[in-house]
Amino acid sequence: MNKLPAGWKLSRLEELATVERGKFSARPRNDPKFFGGDIPFVQTGEVSAAGTYLINHKQTLNELGKTVSKVFPKDSILITIAANIGETAITTYEVACPDSVVAIIPKPAKAHVFWLKKVLETLKDDLDSKATQNAQKNINLEVLRPLEIATPPIEEQTKIAQILSAWDKAITTTERLLANSQQQKQALVQQLLTGQKRFAGLHGNWQIADFPSLFLVKNDKKTQTISSNYLEQGKTPVVDQGQALIAGYTDSDQVYRDVPVIVFGDHTRAIKWVDFEFSPGADGTQILKASDLLEARFAYYLLSNADIPNLGYSRHMRELKEIEFRYPTDKAEQQKIAQVLSTADAEVANLQAQLATLKLEKKALMQQLLTGQRRVKPDADAAA
Repeated sequence: MNKLPAGWKLSRLEELATVERGKFSARPRNDPKFFGGDIPFVQTGEVSAAGTYLINHKQTLNELGKTVSKVFPKDSILITIAANIGETAITTYEVACPDSVVAIIPKPAKAHVFWLKKVLETLKDDLDSKATQNAQKNINLEVLRPLEIATPPIEEQTKIAQILSAWDKAITTTERLLANSQQQKQALVQQLLTGQKRFAGLHGNWQIADFPSLFLVKNDKKTQTISSNYLEQGKTPVVDQGQALIAGYTDSDQVYRDVPVIVFGDHTRAIKWVDFEFSPGADGTQILKASDLLEARFAYYLLSNADIPNLGYSRHMRELKEIEFRYPTDKAEQQKIAQVLSTADAEVANLQAQLATLKLEKKALMQQLLTGQRRVKPDADAAA
């Protein structure tokens, strides 16, 4: 380990916290006589899904179940030691755990629970590399207890925890906004593409038409993708099978822009709106030009929200051609629907970008704070 910052010391995990393994000795493990009481029973999947704090559980034990398990207090750090190694969560209430979970109970004078949780997050890959492989990967107390941790004074730990907690809250808030935005967009899709919601002054008829009436398949089978080793300025990006992203460049004269693209792999499909000039790559990439009945952007939303089966390439076009679509005949209404959904898409994309940036910045900050590359002053010192 590199030289420690001034005032820090190297501590073993067992010096900072009590490290105890969970227990559930009942056989068979699913015997209903142990379940259904008031004692939360938490397993590895719930720890993995919890994020920072454990606030939900699926199962409970009764008093008999408690006698064959082990209960840990609030503000314990649960860490998974089997299958998915090293996932952590802080308990917000007392919980019982099986032996696939270890509870790390910080000693108040030596370790701040949130700070220690964040340190353990950074050690996840290292713990996974130390796992033994039997029926499934696992680690034990002999791996956890002697873990060496660069430890600042408790006052500095507390300040680090406050800073990282603020970042976690910002990320959680953005995740909530993103989820709400996605839900609102999906509600708009349901309302606008079924005609449940109409716009003032736009009351034209809606009709039903099949795929061949609304879409023209424009794939050029002769297009060849050139290796990325031969990228040349001015060539046209290729949208290739399975990813609908720039995969190479082509000299093909078949160039498209502002069209829906449907990409079929093995029992998968992806529908993209491509707003740059490109040529199709593999045969699994189908360029779908809207017929004269549809505005192109509306056609994309109509297609991307259709119930299209995930079929292999050999069957997908036959099945696709049998699908019927309901659409407004008034192109002004199509344009308005596309405009509203595009705005919703932009809001989702903006929040996704904000979230990605926050996570990257938090990761960099964690690296600096938890190694002492960046030092912080405890509140009492700062006020002095």
